[in-house]
Amino acid sequence: MTEPEAPVPVFDGHNDILSRLMREGREGAEARFLNGQPGVHIDLPRARSGGVAGGLCAVYVPSGRDLDANGDLPRVDRQSALDQTIAQAALLRSIEAQSEGAFKVCVSAGEIRAAMAEDRFAAIFHIEGIEAAGADLDLIPVLHAAGLRTLGPVWSRPNIFAHGVPFRFGHKPDIGPGLTEAGRDLIRLCNRLKIMVDLSHMNDAGFWDIAKISDAPLVASHSNAFAICPHSRNATDAQLDAIRDTGGLIGLNFGVKFLHPEGKADIDLDLSVMVRHIDYLVEKVGIDHVALGSDFDGTLISRRIGDVTGLPRLMGALREAGYDHEALAKIAHRNWISVLERTWGV
Repeated sequence: MTEPEAPVPVFDGHNDILSRLMREGREGAEARFLNGQPGVHIDLPRARSGGVAGGLCAVYVPSGRDLDANGDLPRVDRQSALDQTIAQAALLRSIEAQSEGAFKVCVSAGEIRAAMAEDRFAAIFHIEGIEAAGADLDLIPVLHAAGLRTLGPVWSRPNIFAHGVPFRFGHKPDIGPGLTEAGRDLIRLCNRLKIMVDLSHMNDAGFWDIAKISDAPLVASHSNAFAICPHSRNATDAQLDAIRDTGGLIGLNFGVKFLHPEGKADIDLDLSVMVRHIDYLVEKVGIDHVALGSDFDGTLISRRIGDVTGLPRLMGALREAGYDHEALAKIAHRNWISVLERTWGV
């Protein structure tokens, strides 16, 4: 009788549960995450059920305005962004404090490994769009001291640092200008502080500006293959080459609009499409540079996954497609921990 395959723990490169919890009310948000809340993609009980041992928990500031006809979004007010950033960062730490040791905000690869070994959720403080900071960058070391270890300079809108790529299907990410001078200073500071820079949501010009400036691996935490789904949010072959050549990483985004070859919001999208993206990414960048970046609670996800409890179905589909335990472990968590360790130096 064949022994069943051992489960593979997942370290997920992107979730938006903090902003989701805040939208539904600050009061009792910790308990809703720790004890379970209907309707969300991820909470602690669901994460354990789905085999998710940790991940990047994004602080994201919603604009409060709809996309225009071109998929463009306006800038957000800095004071509002600062208020929301502090509130979500405080929520992350409050979840940790109330978790009775079940949830750990980690600042090193060693802490991630230890938390996973102890069955504690290994959370990383991540910011998606640094609108809270001014051009003087004085806020960045303060956030770093509070545990910030990964940062996306933009979401899909402009700010004082760069131009986030608008949401446009059938359009390459070459939309808008590159980094501002403040943006270049931001990347240099992130390199000095060893904060990982996340290129998801960055437009093409900004991507290549960062590639020229940064001495760290290039990482797109939650993006897919443009060659399969030609959406502006996805990575082109040239970008994938750069990610590979710097020893970086790309995490598969579970959003159906970024997976479907025609950009459709197909709630019944088959897992085979996700496997196809993984296959392509592995072919382009190698098995050591592909991971998962679900975007749970931040995008529309196929019913084939549903929420974090559906991750074993994706892992099963990858196994059936020929990925052995070693390859699955790399995609599921080892590659993330490796790139973070090489970026942070710890």
